[in-house]
Amino acid sequence: MRRSNSSSAIVAALASAGLLAAMLQTVAIPLIPSFPTLLGTSPADASWVVTITLLTGAIVTPVSGRLGDLFGKRRALLLTLAAAIAGSLISAVTSSLWLMVIGRGLQGFAIGVVPLAIGIFRDQLPDHRTGGAIALFTGTVGLGGALGIPLAGLIAQHFNWHVLFWGAAGLGLLSMLMTALVVPQSPRHHGKFDSVGTIGLTAGLVGLLLPVVKGGEWGWGSTRTLGVAAAAVVVLLLWGWRQLRTASPLVDLRLSAQRPVLMTNIATLAIGFSVYTMLFTFPQILQSPTASGYGFGLSLVEAGLAVAPNGAVALLMTPLAARMIARFGPRSAVMIGSLVIGVGYAYIMLLTGSVVHFVVASSIIGAGAGISVAAASKLITDVVPMTATASANGVNNLMRSIGTTAASAVLAVVLAHSTIQVGVTALPSEGGFRTAFGIAAVVAAIGALFSVLVPRIGRRQDSTIEQPPTMVTAATAPQLQP
Repeated sequence: MRRSNSSSAIVAALASAGLLAAMLQTVAIPLIPSFPTLLGTSPADASWVVTITLLTGAIVTPVSGRLGDLFGKRRALLLTLAAAIAGSLISAVTSSLWLMVIGRGLQGFAIGVVPLAIGIFRDQLPDHRTGGAIALFTGTVGLGGALGIPLAGLIAQHFNWHVLFWGAAGLGLLSMLMTALVVPQSPRHHGKFDSVGTIGLTAGLVGLLLPVVKGGEWGWGSTRTLGVAAAAVVVLLLWGWRQLRTASPLVDLRLSAQRPVLMTNIATLAIGFSVYTMLFTFPQILQSPTASGYGFGLSLVEAGLAVAPNGAVALLMTPLAARMIARFGPRSAVMIGSLVIGVGYAYIMLLTGSVVHFVVASSIIGAGAGISVAAASKLITDVVPMTATASANGVNNLMRSIGTTAASAVLAVVLAHSTIQVGVTALPSEGGFRTAFGIAAVVAAIGALFSVLVPRIGRRQDSTIEQPPTMVTAATAPQLQP
Protein backbone atom coordinates (compact mmCIF):
# COMPACT_ATOMS: atom_id res chain seq x y z
CA MET A 1 0.00 0.00 0.00
CA ARG A 2 1.37 3.43 -0.86
CA ARG A 3 2.40 5.58 2.08
CA SER A 4 1.04 9.12 2.30
CA ASN A 5 3.41 11.65 3.81
CA SER A 6 1.07 14.65 3.63
CA SER A 7 1.16 16.99 6.60
CA SER A 8 -2.50 16.38 7.45
CA ALA A 9 -2.10 12.61 7.39
CA ILE A 10 0.96 12.80 9.65
CA VAL A 11 -0.85 15.03 12.15
CA ALA A 12 -3.90 12.72 12.15
CA ALA A 13 -1.82 9.58 12.71
CA LEU A 14 0.18 11.10 15.53
CA ALA A 15 -2.94 12.59 17.11
CA SER A 16 -4.47 9.10 17.24
CA ALA A 17 -1.36 7.81 19.01
CA GLY A 18 -1.53 10.70 21.49
CA LEU A 19 -5.21 10.00 22.11
CA LEU A 20 -4.41 6.38 22.96
CA ALA A 21 -1.52 7.34 25.24
CA ALA A 22 -3.66 9.73 27.27
CA MET A 23 -6.58 7.31 27.53
CA LEU A 24 -4.30 4.63 28.94
CA GLN A 25 -3.24 7.01 31.71
CA THR A 26 -6.78 7.63 32.94
CA VAL A 27 -8.77 4.55 31.89
CA ALA A 28 -8.24 2.82 35.26
CA ILE A 29 -9.19 5.81 37.44
CA PRO A 30 -12.94 4.99 37.69
CA LEU A 31 -12.04 1.51 38.92
CA ILE A 32 -9.81 2.72 41.78
CA PRO A 33 -12.45 1.99 44.47
CA SER A 34 -13.11 -1.48 42.99
CA PHE A 35 -9.55 -2.70 42.39
CA PRO A 36 -8.97 -4.04 45.94
CA THR A 37 -11.97 -6.37 45.47
CA LEU A 38 -11.33 -7.15 41.80
CA LEU A 39 -7.69 -8.02 42.41
CA GLY A 40 -7.97 -9.39 45.96
CA THR A 41 -5.53 -6.95 47.52
CA SER A 42 -5.23 -3.95 49.83
CA PRO A 43 -6.12 -0.40 48.72
CA ALA A 44 -2.47 0.68 49.08
CA ASP A 45 -1.20 -2.10 46.82
CA ALA A 46 -4.10 -1.62 44.38
CA SER A 47 -3.05 2.02 43.91
CA TRP A 48 -0.02 0.73 41.98
CA VAL A 49 -2.35 -0.20 39.10
CA VAL A 50 -2.71 3.53 38.42
CA THR A 51 0.62 4.80 39.76
CA ILE A 52 2.81 2.35 37.80
CA THR A 53 1.48 3.63 34.48
CA LEU A 54 2.37 7.20 35.41
CA LEU A 55 5.77 6.14 36.73
CA THR A 56 6.60 4.16 33.59
CA GLY A 57 5.51 7.11 31.48
CA ALA A 58 7.83 9.37 33.46
CA ILE A 59 10.78 7.09 32.77
CA VAL A 60 9.93 6.32 29.15
CA THR A 61 9.51 9.89 27.90
CA PRO A 62 13.21 10.86 27.94
CA VAL A 63 14.17 7.34 26.85
CA SER A 64 11.85 7.34 23.85
CA GLY A 65 12.96 10.83 22.89
CA ARG A 66 16.61 9.82 23.00
CA LEU A 67 15.95 6.62 21.04
CA GLY A 68 14.08 8.68 18.46
CA ASP A 69 16.99 11.10 18.02
CA LEU A 70 19.50 8.25 17.70
CA PHE A 71 17.64 5.58 15.70
CA GLY A 72 14.75 7.39 14.06
CA LYS A 73 11.54 8.71 15.61
CA ARG A 74 9.22 6.49 13.56
CA ARG A 75 10.99 3.32 14.75
CA ALA A 76 10.89 4.49 18.36
CA LEU A 77 7.21 5.40 18.01
CA LEU A 78 6.31 1.94 16.71
CA LEU A 79 8.30 0.36 19.55
CA THR A 80 6.45 2.32 22.26
CA LEU A 81 3.09 1.44 20.72
CA ALA A 82 4.05 -2.25 20.57
CA ALA A 83 4.93 -2.22 24.28
CA ALA A 84 1.61 -0.56 25.13
CA ILE A 85 -0.30 -3.18 23.10
CA ALA A 86 1.54 -5.99 24.92
CA GLY A 87 0.66 -4.42 28.27
CA SER A 88 -2.99 -4.09 27.29
CA LEU A 89 -3.14 -7.77 26.34
CA ILE A 90 -1.57 -8.82 29.66
CA SER A 91 -4.07 -6.67 31.59
CA ALA A 92 -6.95 -8.09 29.54
CA VAL A 93 -6.30 -11.70 30.56
CA THR A 94 -5.40 -11.45 34.26
CA SER A 95 -6.97 -10.72 37.65
CA SER A 96 -3.63 -11.05 39.45
CA LEU A 97 -2.40 -7.84 41.06
CA TRP A 98 1.22 -8.13 40.02
CA LEU A 99 0.50 -9.27 36.48
CA MET A 100 -1.88 -6.32 36.24
CA VAL A 101 0.87 -4.03 37.51
CA ILE A 102 3.24 -5.41 34.84
CA GLY A 103 0.62 -4.91 32.15
CA ARG A 104 -0.23 -1.40 33.29
CA GLY A 105 3.47 -0.60 33.46
CA LEU A 106 3.90 -1.59 29.83
CA GLN A 107 0.87 0.52 28.93
CA GLY A 108 2.74 3.50 30.34
CA PHE A 109 5.18 3.18 27.43
CA ALA A 110 2.52 4.78 25.24
CA ILE A 111 3.18 8.21 26.73
CA GLY A 112 6.55 8.07 24.98
CA VAL A 113 4.72 9.01 21.77
CA VAL A 114 4.40 12.61 22.98
CA PRO A 115 8.04 13.77 22.59
CA LEU A 116 8.41 11.66 19.46
CA ALA A 117 5.35 13.21 17.83
CA ILE A 118 6.52 16.74 18.60
CA GLY A 119 9.95 15.91 17.17
CA ILE A 120 8.35 14.49 14.01
CA PHE A 121 6.31 17.67 13.57
CA ARG A 122 9.51 19.70 13.64
CA ASP A 123 11.23 17.33 11.21
CA GLN A 124 8.41 16.98 8.69
CA LEU A 125 6.20 20.08 8.81
CA PRO A 126 6.92 23.58 7.53
CA ASP A 127 7.67 26.12 10.25
CA HIS A 128 4.35 27.93 9.90
CA ARG A 129 2.43 24.70 10.61
CA THR A 130 4.46 23.43 13.55
CA GLY A 131 2.82 25.54 16.25
CA GLY A 132 -0.70 24.67 15.12
CA ALA A 133 0.14 20.96 14.84
CA ILE A 134 1.61 20.89 18.35
CA ALA A 135 -1.45 22.69 19.73
CA LEU A 136 -3.80 20.24 18.00
CA PHE A 137 -1.77 17.26 19.20
CA THR A 138 -1.66 18.38 22.83
CA GLY A 139 -5.37 19.21 22.67
CA THR A 140 -6.06 15.68 21.43
CA VAL A 141 -3.96 14.27 24.27
CA GLY A 142 -6.06 16.28 26.72
CA LEU A 143 -9.24 14.94 25.13
CA GLY A 144 -7.96 11.38 25.41
CA GLY A 145 -7.22 11.83 29.10
CA ALA A 146 -10.76 13.06 29.76
CA LEU A 147 -12.47 10.52 27.49
CA GLY A 148 -10.74 7.63 29.23
CA ILE A 149 -12.80 8.17 32.37
CA PRO A 150 -16.38 8.03 30.98
CA LEU A 151 -15.40 5.33 28.49
CA ALA A 152 -14.00 3.19 31.30
CA GLY A 153 -17.12 3.81 33.35
CA LEU A 154 -19.43 2.84 30.49
CA ILE A 155 -17.58 -0.40 29.76
CA ALA A 156 -17.11 -1.36 33.43
CA GLN A 157 -20.78 -0.71 34.17
CA HIS A 158 -22.16 -2.83 31.31
CA PHE A 159 -19.41 -5.34 30.54
CA ASN A 160 -16.60 -7.23 32.21
CA TRP A 161 -13.89 -4.75 33.21
CA HIS A 162 -11.28 -6.70 31.20
CA VAL A 163 -13.00 -5.43 28.04
CA LEU A 164 -11.34 -2.07 28.76
CA PHE A 165 -7.95 -3.53 28.02
CA TRP A 166 -9.04 -5.58 25.02
CA GLY A 167 -10.33 -2.32 23.57
CA ALA A 168 -7.05 -0.55 24.37
CA ALA A 169 -5.13 -3.28 22.55
CA GLY A 170 -7.35 -2.86 19.49
CA LEU A 171 -6.90 0.92 19.47
CA GLY A 172 -3.17 0.43 19.84
CA LEU A 173 -3.03 -1.85 16.79
CA LEU A 174 -5.02 0.67 14.75
CA SER A 175 -2.72 3.51 15.80
CA MET A 176 0.35 1.41 15.02
CA LEU A 177 -0.98 0.67 11.54
CA MET A 178 -1.69 4.36 10.84
CA THR A 179 1.80 5.29 12.00
CA ALA A 180 3.44 2.66 9.81
CA LEU A 181 1.51 3.80 6.74
CA VAL A 182 1.77 7.60 6.88
CA VAL A 183 4.63 8.70 9.16
CA PRO A 184 8.00 8.95 7.37
CA GLN A 185 11.28 8.09 9.01
CA SER A 186 13.11 11.03 10.58
CA PRO A 187 16.83 11.70 10.32
CA ARG A 188 19.11 9.76 12.67
CA HIS A 189 21.81 11.49 14.69
CA HIS A 190 25.13 10.15 15.89
CA GLY A 191 25.59 8.95 19.45
CA LYS A 192 25.15 5.98 21.78
CA PHE A 193 22.18 5.05 23.93
CA ASP A 194 22.89 5.50 27.64
CA SER A 195 21.59 2.26 29.18
CA VAL A 196 23.33 2.90 32.52
CA GLY A 197 21.67 6.30 32.71
CA THR A 198 18.28 4.71 32.01
CA ILE A 199 18.75 2.24 34.87
CA GLY A 200 19.87 5.03 37.20
CA LEU A 201 16.88 7.24 36.35
CA THR A 202 14.50 4.31 36.86
CA ALA A 203 15.98 3.40 40.25
CA GLY A 204 15.94 7.03 41.41
CA LEU A 205 12.34 7.72 40.42
CA VAL A 206 11.04 4.45 41.89
CA GLY A 207 12.95 5.17 45.09
CA LEU A 208 11.41 8.63 45.38
CA LEU A 209 7.88 7.36 44.78
CA LEU A 210 7.95 4.34 47.09
CA PRO A 211 8.10 6.33 50.37
CA VAL A 212 5.20 8.51 49.23
CA VAL A 213 2.97 5.54 48.34
CA LYS A 214 3.99 3.26 51.23
CA GLY A 215 4.79 5.89 53.88
CA GLY A 216 1.44 5.47 55.63
CA GLU A 217 1.99 1.71 55.89
CA TRP A 218 5.70 1.85 56.78
CA GLY A 219 5.45 4.91 59.03
CA TRP A 220 6.45 8.37 57.84
CA GLY A 221 9.37 8.60 60.23
CA SER A 222 10.43 4.96 59.98
CA THR A 223 13.92 3.88 59.05
CA ARG A 224 12.60 2.19 55.92
CA THR A 225 10.76 5.26 54.62
CA LEU A 226 13.61 7.68 55.30
CA GLY A 227 16.24 5.21 54.12
CA VAL A 228 14.59 4.55 50.75
CA ALA A 229 14.06 8.29 50.19
CA ALA A 230 17.68 9.06 51.06
CA ALA A 231 18.95 6.26 48.82
CA ALA A 232 16.86 7.62 45.94
CA VAL A 233 18.36 11.08 46.36
CA VAL A 234 21.87 9.61 46.35
CA VAL A 235 21.10 7.55 43.22
CA LEU A 236 19.74 10.61 41.39
CA LEU A 237 22.76 12.72 42.39
CA LEU A 238 25.11 10.02 41.10
CA TRP A 239 22.99 9.73 37.97
CA GLY A 240 23.27 13.48 37.37
CA TRP A 241 27.03 13.40 37.98
CA ARG A 242 27.42 10.65 35.39
CA GLN A 243 25.14 12.38 32.89
CA LEU A 244 27.42 15.41 32.96
CA ARG A 245 30.44 13.23 32.20
CA THR A 246 28.99 10.98 29.52
CA ALA A 247 29.62 11.77 25.86
CA SER A 248 26.11 10.64 24.86
CA PRO A 249 23.88 11.11 27.92
CA LEU A 250 20.24 10.08 28.26
CA VAL A 251 19.46 13.63 29.37
CA ASP A 252 21.62 16.58 28.36
CA LEU A 253 21.67 18.24 31.78
CA ARG A 254 23.68 21.20 30.49
CA LEU A 255 20.98 21.91 27.94
CA SER A 256 18.27 21.24 30.54
CA ALA A 257 19.96 23.63 32.96
CA GLN A 258 19.77 26.56 30.55
CA ARG A 259 17.28 29.05 31.92
CA PRO A 260 14.60 28.83 29.19
CA VAL A 261 14.53 25.02 29.32
CA LEU A 262 14.81 24.74 33.12
CA MET A 263 12.06 27.26 33.90
CA THR A 264 9.76 25.74 31.28
CA ASN A 265 10.31 22.25 32.69
CA ILE A 266 9.52 23.34 36.25
CA ALA A 267 6.37 25.09 35.04
CA THR A 268 5.43 21.91 33.15
CA LEU A 269 5.83 19.80 36.29
CA ALA A 270 3.44 22.13 38.11
CA ILE A 271 0.93 22.00 35.24
CA GLY A 272 1.01 18.19 35.20
CA PHE A 273 0.34 18.06 38.95
CA SER A 274 -2.51 20.56 38.91
CA VAL A 275 -4.34 19.10 35.89
CA TYR A 276 -4.14 15.52 37.14
CA THR A 277 -5.63 16.59 40.49
CA MET A 278 -8.94 17.26 38.74
CA LEU A 279 -8.94 13.87 37.00
CA PHE A 280 -8.13 12.15 40.30
CA THR A 281 -10.60 13.92 42.61
CA PHE A 282 -13.65 15.00 40.61
CA PRO A 283 -14.85 11.46 39.70
CA GLN A 284 -14.50 10.33 43.31
CA ILE A 285 -16.61 13.24 44.59
CA LEU A 286 -19.26 12.79 41.92
CA GLN A 287 -19.53 9.05 42.63
CA SER A 288 -19.59 9.39 46.43
CA PRO A 289 -23.01 8.73 48.01
CA THR A 290 -25.15 11.67 49.06
CA ALA A 291 -24.90 10.37 52.65
CA SER A 292 -21.30 11.61 52.65
CA GLY A 293 -22.59 15.17 52.76
CA TYR A 294 -20.75 16.23 49.61
CA GLY A 295 -21.20 13.46 47.03
CA PHE A 296 -23.81 13.19 44.28
CA GLY A 297 -24.15 9.41 43.94
CA LEU A 298 -23.50 9.42 40.20
CA SER A 299 -22.73 6.25 38.28
CA LEU A 300 -19.33 5.61 36.72
CA VAL A 301 -20.63 6.77 33.35
CA GLU A 302 -22.34 9.89 34.69
CA ALA A 303 -19.26 10.93 36.66
CA GLY A 304 -17.07 10.37 33.62
CA LEU A 305 -19.32 12.45 31.41
CA ALA A 306 -19.26 15.27 33.95
CA VAL A 307 -15.48 15.62 33.64
CA ALA A 308 -15.29 14.84 29.91
CA PRO A 309 -15.70 18.56 28.99
CA ASN A 310 -12.18 19.04 30.37
CA GLY A 311 -10.66 17.27 27.37
CA ALA A 312 -13.20 18.58 24.88
CA VAL A 313 -12.48 22.17 25.89
CA ALA A 314 -8.72 21.52 25.72
CA LEU A 315 -9.15 20.37 22.12
CA LEU A 316 -11.48 23.26 21.24
CA MET A 317 -8.86 25.67 22.62
CA THR A 318 -6.40 24.49 19.98
CA PRO A 319 -7.00 27.37 17.51
CA LEU A 320 -6.91 29.96 20.30
CA ALA A 321 -3.74 28.42 21.78
CA ALA A 322 -2.03 28.54 18.38
CA ARG A 323 -3.03 32.20 17.91
CA MET A 324 -1.91 33.12 21.43
CA ILE A 325 1.45 31.45 20.86
CA ALA A 326 1.89 33.28 17.54
CA ARG A 327 0.66 36.63 18.90
CA PHE A 328 2.15 36.78 22.41
CA GLY A 329 4.78 34.04 22.35
CA PRO A 330 4.76 30.66 24.12
CA ARG A 331 6.10 32.10 27.39
CA SER A 332 3.05 34.32 27.92
CA ALA A 333 0.71 31.53 26.83
CA VAL A 334 2.17 29.15 29.47
CA MET A 335 1.63 31.81 32.13
CA ILE A 336 -1.96 32.52 31.06
CA GLY A 337 -2.82 28.83 30.88
CA SER A 338 -1.43 28.16 34.38
CA LEU A 339 -3.44 31.04 35.84
CA VAL A 340 -6.61 29.78 34.16
CA ILE A 341 -6.06 26.37 35.79
CA GLY A 342 -5.76 28.10 39.16
CA VAL A 343 -9.02 29.95 38.51
CA GLY A 344 -10.75 26.61 37.91
CA TYR A 345 -9.72 25.35 41.35
CA ALA A 346 -10.66 28.62 43.02
CA TYR A 347 -14.10 28.29 41.42
CA ILE A 348 -14.72 24.76 42.69
CA MET A 349 -13.47 25.60 46.18
CA LEU A 350 -16.21 28.25 46.38
CA LEU A 351 -19.01 26.39 44.57
CA THR A 352 -19.44 22.67 45.20
CA GLY A 353 -23.20 22.31 45.62
CA SER A 354 -24.10 21.17 42.10
CA VAL A 355 -22.80 18.79 39.44
CA VAL A 356 -22.93 21.76 37.06
CA HIS A 357 -20.21 23.48 39.07
CA PHE A 358 -17.91 20.49 38.58
CA VAL A 359 -18.61 20.54 34.84
CA VAL A 360 -17.76 24.25 34.71
CA ALA A 361 -14.62 23.83 36.81
CA SER A 362 -13.38 20.90 34.71
CA SER A 363 -13.95 23.01 31.58
CA ILE A 364 -11.99 25.95 32.99
CA ILE A 365 -9.11 23.66 33.98
CA GLY A 366 -9.25 22.04 30.54
CA ALA A 367 -9.00 25.44 28.86
CA GLY A 368 -5.92 26.31 30.91
CA ALA A 369 -4.35 22.93 30.20
CA GLY A 370 -4.99 23.22 26.47
CA ILE A 371 -3.18 26.55 26.33
CA SER A 372 -0.29 25.86 28.71
CA VAL A 373 0.68 22.37 27.54
CA ALA A 374 0.76 23.39 23.87
CA ALA A 375 2.76 26.52 24.69
CA ALA A 376 5.30 24.65 26.84
CA SER A 377 5.95 22.12 24.06
CA LYS A 378 6.38 24.93 21.52
CA LEU A 379 8.68 26.81 23.89
CA ILE A 380 10.98 23.80 24.28
CA THR A 381 10.95 23.18 20.53
CA ASP A 382 11.95 26.79 19.87
CA VAL A 383 14.95 26.92 22.21
CA VAL A 384 16.75 23.63 21.59
CA PRO A 385 18.83 22.52 18.58
CA MET A 386 17.19 20.37 15.90
CA THR A 387 19.32 17.37 16.92
CA ALA A 388 17.86 17.45 20.46
CA THR A 389 14.19 18.14 19.70
CA ALA A 390 12.75 14.76 20.68
CA SER A 391 15.02 14.18 23.67
CA ALA A 392 14.42 17.72 25.02
CA ASN A 393 10.67 17.26 24.65
CA GLY A 394 11.12 13.89 26.30
CA VAL A 395 12.59 15.61 29.35
CA ASN A 396 9.76 18.16 29.26
CA ASN A 397 7.22 15.35 29.25
CA LEU A 398 9.23 13.60 31.96
CA MET A 399 8.60 16.66 34.12
CA ARG A 400 4.88 16.56 33.29
CA SER A 401 4.81 12.83 34.09
CA ILE A 402 6.62 13.42 37.37
CA GLY A 403 3.96 16.02 38.14
CA THR A 404 1.10 13.60 37.44
CA THR A 405 2.82 10.76 39.31
CA ALA A 406 3.48 13.01 42.29
CA ALA A 407 -0.14 14.17 42.21
CA SER A 408 -1.40 10.57 42.22
CA ALA A 409 0.81 9.66 45.18
CA VAL A 410 0.38 12.88 47.18
CA LEU A 411 -3.40 13.04 46.73
CA ALA A 412 -3.77 9.37 47.72
CA VAL A 413 -1.95 10.19 50.96
CA VAL A 414 -3.92 13.40 51.59
CA LEU A 415 -7.28 11.71 51.07
CA ALA A 416 -6.34 8.59 53.02
CA HIS A 417 -5.53 10.71 56.07
CA SER A 418 -8.80 12.64 55.99
CA THR A 419 -11.68 10.16 56.00
CA ILE A 420 -15.23 9.79 57.24
CA GLN A 421 -17.29 6.69 57.86
CA VAL A 422 -20.41 6.24 55.70
CA GLY A 423 -22.08 3.02 56.80
CA VAL A 424 -19.36 0.39 56.66
CA THR A 425 -17.29 2.31 54.09
CA ALA A 426 -14.49 4.78 54.80
CA LEU A 427 -14.54 7.67 52.34
CA PRO A 428 -12.34 10.76 51.93
CA SER A 429 -13.82 13.74 53.74
CA GLU A 430 -14.96 16.95 52.11
CA GLY A 431 -12.14 18.73 53.91
CA GLY A 432 -9.64 16.32 52.34
CA PHE A 433 -10.90 17.15 48.87
CA ARG A 434 -10.79 20.89 49.59
CA THR A 435 -7.19 20.48 50.73
CA ALA A 436 -6.44 18.74 47.44
CA PHE A 437 -8.01 21.63 45.49
CA GLY A 438 -6.02 24.16 47.47
CA ILE A 439 -2.77 22.30 46.81
CA ALA A 440 -3.55 22.17 43.08
CA ALA A 441 -4.34 25.92 42.97
CA VAL A 442 -1.07 26.78 44.69
CA VAL A 443 0.90 24.49 42.38
CA ALA A 444 -0.75 26.09 39.32
CA ALA A 445 0.29 29.51 40.61
CA ILE A 446 3.85 28.22 41.00
CA GLY A 447 3.72 27.11 37.36
CA ALA A 448 2.70 30.64 36.32
CA LEU A 449 5.54 32.10 38.40
CA PHE A 450 8.19 29.93 36.77
CA SER A 451 6.83 30.69 33.30
CA VAL A 452 7.44 34.38 34.03
CA LEU A 453 11.08 33.52 34.71
CA VAL A 454 11.53 32.11 31.18
CA PRO A 455 13.48 34.67 29.10
CA ARG A 456 11.72 36.16 26.10
CA ILE A 457 12.76 34.31 22.97
CA GLY A 458 13.49 36.08 19.74
CA ARG A 459 13.06 34.54 16.32
CA ARG A 460 15.33 31.59 15.70
CA GLN A 461 17.51 31.64 12.62
CA ASP A 462 17.45 28.52 10.46
CA SER A 463 21.21 28.08 10.70
CA THR A 464 21.05 27.92 14.47
CA ILE A 465 18.76 24.97 14.84
CA GLU A 466 20.94 22.74 12.69
CA GLN A 467 23.88 23.03 15.08
CA PRO A 468 24.48 20.81 18.10
CA PRO A 469 24.41 22.52 21.51
CA THR A 470 28.19 22.84 21.68
CA MET A 471 28.24 24.81 18.42
CA VAL A 472 25.73 27.47 19.45
CA THR A 473 27.53 30.79 19.86
CA ALA A 474 26.53 34.22 21.04
CA ALA A 475 26.10 35.25 17.42
CA THR A 476 23.87 32.34 16.40
CA ALA A 477 21.92 31.49 19.56
CA PRO A 478 18.22 32.42 19.93
CA GLN A 479 17.97 35.92 21.32
CA LEU A 480 16.92 35.79 24.97
CA GLN A 481 15.64 38.84 26.74
CA PRO A 482 15.11 39.05 30.49
